Amino acid sequence: MSDLAVANSGGASRRIGAVVLRHLYLLRTSWPRIFELMYWPTIQMVLWGFITLFLLQHSSLIAQATGVLISAVLLWDVLFRGQLGFSLSFLEEIWSRNLANLAVSPLTPGEFLSALMVLSLLRTLIGVLPAAGLAILFYEVSIFEMGLPLLAFFTCLLVMGWAIGMAVCALILRVGQGAESVAWLAIFLIAPVSAIYYPVDVLPAVLQWIAWTLPTAPTFEGMRALLMEGVFRGDLLLHALVLNAAYLVVGCGLFLWSYRVARARGLILQVGE
Repeated sequence: MSDLAVANSGGASRRIGAVVLRHLYLLRTSWPRIFELMYWPTIQMVLWGFITLFLLQHSSLIAQATGVLISAVLLWDVLFRGQLGFSLSFLEEIWSRNLANLAVSPLTPGEFLSALMVLSLLRTLIGVLPAAGLAILFYEVSIFEMGLPLLAFFTCLLVMGWAIGMAVCALILRVGQGAESVAWLAIFLIAPVSAIYYPVDVLPAVLQWIAWTLPTAPTFEGMRALLMEGVFRGDLLLHALVLNAAYLVVGCGLFLWSYRVARARGLILQVGE
C-alpha cells in the first residue's frame, strides 16, 4: 500500500472520528438526550414484562416460553433505536445548521455514513443495555443466555435499522425538513409484518409473503425457535443476512445519490428551511 493510500485511510478515520466525537460531546453535555435513549426501552421492557407475568399465570403455552415476549421487545428496540439513532444523528446536523459545513469539509459522504452508523450503534447500546439489565433484575429474564445467536440477531436488526435510516435521510435531503416526522413513523410501518410477538403463519397469506421479504421476520422467527425449541435456525439467519445486504445497498445508494444531488444543486443550505 502506498504512502498516499495510508495517509488517506488515516485521514478518513480521523474525519469519521471527528463527527462521532462531536455527537458524543452533545450527549455528554445533555442529560435529556441520554435519558431519552434509556427511557423508551426501559418503559417498554417494564410494561411487557408485567404483561408476560400475567400471561405466564394464565396460559400454559406462554408458560413454556418464558422470556420470549421480553426478548422480542428488547430486540425490536434494537431495530427501532438503530434506525432512530441514525436518523436523529443526521437531523442533529440539520437542527444545528452544521450540514453545510460538513458538505464543504474534507469529509466524504461515505465517511459521513460510517460516522452515522457508529453513532447509531452507540445510541442503541446506551438505550437497550440498561433495559436488558433491568429485565434480569425484575423478571430473571436474560437475553444474553442466547449466546452468540444474540449477536447475529442484534446485527441483523441493527443493519436493517441503518438501511431504513438511510432511506429516511435521503427523503429529508430531497423534500426538506418537513419530512423529519418520517424518522419516527417509518419503523412502525413494518411492525405488523415483522412477526415480533407472533409467528408469520398467523398473518394472512399476502402479508406472510410481505413478511418474508423483510429481514425482521426471519430474525424474530429465529429468536423464537431458539428460545422455545432450543434450535438455532441457520437457514433463517442466512435469509435475514441476504435481505439485509440488499436493503443496505439500496439505502446506501439512495442516501449517497440524494446527498450528491443536494450538494450539487445547493439544496443542503435549504434543508432546514
